[in-house]
Amino acid sequence: MSGNNLVLPIVLWGRTAPTHCISSLLVMDDFRTIITGCHDGQICLWDMTPELKICPRAMLFGHTASITCLSKASACTDKQYIVSASESGEMCLWDVNDGRCIEFTKLACAHTGIQFYQFTIGTQKEGRLLCNGHYPEILVVDATSLEVLYSLVSKISPDWISSMSIIRSHRTQEDTVVAVSVSGILKVWIITAEVSKMQDLDPVFEEESKPIYCQGCQSISFCTFTQSSLLVVCSKYWRVFDAGDYSLLCSVPSENDQVWTGGEFIAADKVIIWTEDGCSYIYKLPASCSPSSKHFRSDVGKTKEGSIPPLSYSIADHSDKQLLICPPVTCFFFGRREPFHKLLIQGDSSGQLSLWTLQVSTTISLQEAFDKLMPVSSGIIDQLSAIPGKEQPIKVTASVYIPCQGRLVCGREDGSIILVPATQTAIVQLLQGEHMLRRGWPPHRTLRGHRNKVTCIMYPYQISPRYDQRSLVSGGVDFSVIVWDIFTGEMKHIFCVHGGEITQLIVPPENCSVKMLKTTIKYVCVSMSLDRCVMGITAVEILNACDELAPATVDALSHSAVNLKQAMTRRSLAALKNMAQHKLQTLATNLLAADNADKGNLPKYSHNALVVQAMKTNLTDPDMHVLFFDVEAVIIQLLTEEAQRPNPMLVSPETMQKSQAGADKGGSFLANKIFKQVKETMKETIKEHLLDEDEEEEEEMRRREEKSKSLSLLEYNLTMDTAKLFMSCLHAWGLNEQLDGICLERLGMLRPHCPISFGLISRGGHMSLMLPTFKESLLRQLSLATGRKLTLSDIVGKGTYGVSRAVTTQHLLSVISLANTLMGMTNATFVGEHMKKAPARPPRPGGTPETPRRTPAAPPQPSNPALQSQIKQGWSQLAAMHCVMLPDLLGLDKFRPPLLEMLARRWQDRCLEVYAHCCHFNTNQGIIKLDVLLRLFSLTC
Repeated sequence: MSGNNLVLPIVLWGRTAPTHCISSLLVMDDFRTIITGCHDGQICLWDMTPELKICPRAMLFGHTASITCLSKASACTDKQYIVSASESGEMCLWDVNDGRCIEFTKLACAHTGIQFYQFTIGTQKEGRLLCNGHYPEILVVDATSLEVLYSLVSKISPDWISSMSIIRSHRTQEDTVVAVSVSGILKVWIITAEVSKMQDLDPVFEEESKPIYCQGCQSISFCTFTQSSLLVVCSKYWRVFDAGDYSLLCSVPSENDQVWTGGEFIAADKVIIWTEDGCSYIYKLPASCSPSSKHFRSDVGKTKEGSIPPLSYSIADHSDKQLLICPPVTCFFFGRREPFHKLLIQGDSSGQLSLWTLQVSTTISLQEAFDKLMPVSSGIIDQLSAIPGKEQPIKVTASVYIPCQGRLVCGREDGSIILVPATQTAIVQLLQGEHMLRRGWPPHRTLRGHRNKVTCIMYPYQISPRYDQRSLVSGGVDFSVIVWDIFTGEMKHIFCVHGGEITQLIVPPENCSVKMLKTTIKYVCVSMSLDRCVMGITAVEILNACDELAPATVDALSHSAVNLKQAMTRRSLAALKNMAQHKLQTLATNLLAADNADKGNLPKYSHNALVVQAMKTNLTDPDMHVLFFDVEAVIIQLLTEEAQRPNPMLVSPETMQKSQAGADKGGSFLANKIFKQVKETMKETIKEHLLDEDEEEEEEMRRREEKSKSLSLLEYNLTMDTAKLFMSCLHAWGLNEQLDGICLERLGMLRPHCPISFGLISRGGHMSLMLPTFKESLLRQLSLATGRKLTLSDIVGKGTYGVSRAVTTQHLLSVISLANTLMGMTNATFVGEHMKKAPARPPRPGGTPETPRRTPAAPPQPSNPALQSQIKQGWSQLAAMHCVMLPDLLGLDKFRPPLLEMLARRWQDRCLEVYAHCCHFNTNQGIIKLDVLLRLFSLTC
């Protein structure tokens, strides 16, 4: 779900933390945030307290390859931006405070190092990113637009740059870039303000080029304490050079086959060097390396004997620890303004962060943070996957969501497949209510056929309508592919590839009658009936031939006249009903289109109000699930259902004329207009066949209905359930207890039983998702702000409004828009919606029992005027409170809980003011797009 729609994600992470094999590290200047990039392409934000306690806050999604480097992209603390780069050439600019992607681009080259550089031109401060990598120059990129401005190029011996450093010398008043190439040649460029203004001009060539014989350079560091030394770390040795003429001051070889990976000055006379296996060593530099000593430069050019400094301290010896998949990443940071910490931070392939000052201070991993959560983080079907005597539920390993049915299909590690209503299972995980006391709730179906873990699931009809909408396909590690009847739960076909684990199911192009399977060994081409398997050249020939087939017979059979003639000949009631339904659907679509053209309404809308997307950061992880709510689609579905309800007020020509004029938005009149034509079409199409049914056909249909029992024995309205789940999660619970009572008792909303992990979708579909551990950071922040110790219940609901200004803005807009929509509907209350039982049907003639089946929810009975008024008033108060919050949020630097104002005028007038604030906010911050605001406003007011 993307584009110009306001889409809000809610995450169900489950109890297993996502894999986070750390590949790069960064600490912000204020020492409040640590950023880690991983080999799978995600970025994790960790909050750090002044006491050096670390808690993971959010995970950023957007890169498609391993993160190669991270760098800050702004100098001020109020605007904390970072830039990330990946192996595939992607660059992203992120806002650290809310995880929003501000800008992104993709280059043809991959960066391995980025450094931020700021300079002043007049009163303006400009930011640049100096990038090096697998290309023979240094690219200078604008830190705001990520546009390549110019490059630093080598005239002499051009080669890839291994590492670089920016030297800002107060002694020479010149800023220089010092870099070492792969072949061990040191390069120097001078970057002044005049050069920094260059754009689209000739490249800037080096001022100096000198061989220093440092092949395999890992890092270059400038000593800010003395401004006279350079530390160059190579894999087999590290060296200190004079920053003036780049003369060698000392050199230290590695011992015991250690591989150095980086180093930094921690004092004027001390350096810390770390190795590939995670060990770190502190050395005291000899007097010849200290400008304050009379022996400075006394050993210039020497690499042995007296120039080797003594080892003074070693830390982080990982020789006795478990074998890691990838070498750990180590970085050193020190505060240039308070707090003046000197921190050594290390991240490894298990997602663990270790932090030292002079001794181990903190060690935390994502999984350890997940394990400490109380209550535990829920998965999408944990209530149906609990195993007696075991702490962990059965893991979900493959998932697919079917929007047209509102069903979520989950394959599990034990080989079973669970079919469950998506909204109801999410309500169980997130919201309080009597459903929590029911065992086996919500109603579900279990399919058993695989002997081991289910690896992939596909609903072909969702991808192409040429497939049977009853068919569901699954693959597993047991080499088998199974086709299920999704309505009956029957196993229709099973096919064993005997080639390896099934890793992917792919729908072939149109007019192709085969299905592609991807095993761990090769691709296999399989007939949809699963009766034969071909591989290699034969499979390729079949696929090529499929593109040339012209399915004339299929087109002929699908023609409406042919179908009608066959149905009349066979006297098939089912076929006649299908034809009538198809014709009525076409008629209704044409009427709606004509009505929209006449009245200027919105065009036909095809977005789904809810999409459930299974995600994992690594193929070995169990699925975690993100619920994407499209606010505009929810509103349109609510308005559509309202328009289709029979309106008891339309009983006279006068009221019909008023409705047609637009008092009821044309919905009820249009519904009655369609209803009348439906009756006429039914009579014209089916005629006497309604009275002369084919008894055998009817019995066959009845047997199918018996066999095809509904997924749920209870009737539910998918649209109202979606709106209920959404509004219950977004409401600011706890700010007004009286309003909370109205929401619970009169409107039927449910209070969350744990803080909700929301998300934020930003530019290019990049996404920030709150980790379930964010509440620990939030508790600390709110406790500091209020001066009292808060509990978990204090932040359920209202606490999420202090996490991010961008997220809060979207939430308040969504609540206001939906509350306004529901206020205009008839009897729009959620009371009992998710527990409502199917109405009893009258007995059929002949005593044949009727099978309960899922049908659209019956329209609510007209309520008494007093109750209807109370419901509307409840929605009005809910919207009014959030309307008051939004301007305050946009106009103040700090969030303050507002009091509920009883507005004398209609709250829609205040809503205009709110949207005006938001439009101004949109211009400045780019958080909510203007066209989205205007569409929502036109729908809800």
